[in-house]
Amino acid sequence: MIDFLRGAPVSGSLDVAWHAGWPSPKHDPAPEIQVHAYSEHTVLLRQNKSVHYEAPFLFLLFGNDRALLLDTGASADPAHFPLRDTVDRLVSEWLERHPRPGYSLLIAHTHGHGDHTAADPQFADRPLTTVVGPGLAEVTAAFELTDWPHRTGTLDLGGRVLDVIPGPGHQRAAVVFHDRHTGLLLTGDSLYPGRLYIEDRAAYSATVDRLLDFCATRPVRHVLGCHIEMTTTADEDYPRGTTYQPDEPPLQLTPAHLHTLRRALDETADRHGSHPYGEFVLVYRDARP
Repeated sequence: MIDFLRGAPVSGSLDVAWHAGWPSPKHDPAPEIQVHAYSEHTVLLRQNKSVHYEAPFLFLLFGNDRALLLDTGASADPAHFPLRDTVDRLVSEWLERHPRPGYSLLIAHTHGHGDHTAADPQFADRPLTTVVGPGLAEVTAAFELTDWPHRTGTLDLGGRVLDVIPGPGHQRAAVVFHDRHTGLLLTGDSLYPGRLYIEDRAAYSATVDRLLDFCATRPVRHVLGCHIEMTTTADEDYPRGTTYQPDEPPLQLTPAHLHTLRRALDETADRHGSHPYGEFVLVYRDARP
């Protein structure tokens, strides 16, 4: 059995140049999915922007009893986005190093938007696989998130425990995952270097406070969202739909960015539209009060 508690949070590598598309998407030589091993038991994946401009990041975490695939990307067709084959290969390779019988796969989502759930059907007939639906009732039942959104749940992958933090505001069933083994805070579309679309500012504001309170008492090594949409120039993002982003910043943010986000929300509380704040842009989509 692997001891996921010893030395936690363990360090990992983010020394990776993420593929950011190609000037001519049809001639992109890179694979449809970029795979980066953060650590022995943690894999980061990114969908190629030449396949879909959203280019979401996905996360594969291995525990003693099962693995967690967090999000399934923006494309359904395995011919263009072979997520099932990629995940099966990664699981097989991990099991070769850490053999055990009856190993299962859990698929969950940071939230229910289509660019994070599109490839769910690829896993419909996969043995020993559970797919948590993206609806609020399914999410709260799967992670026992009673009294939503006020209580935090836990997810045990077999000695590897994740905190499951309610995160509505961008989407009503959004959740944030904190991996105790690595100290990674997986924030989905709630915080990342890009356009933070806010559908419900009261719920989103409460989520930011919830995350600030959580981070105040927990070790967080990196904050990893699901997209990169900014350039390396502060306040400057790539236009929506861009398929080639040669001047991207890194994916990782820090808990300090949550404090910046709190300040941004306070300063724009009575405004609408878009508001750049360095490494991200607030975009209010809610109705005027």
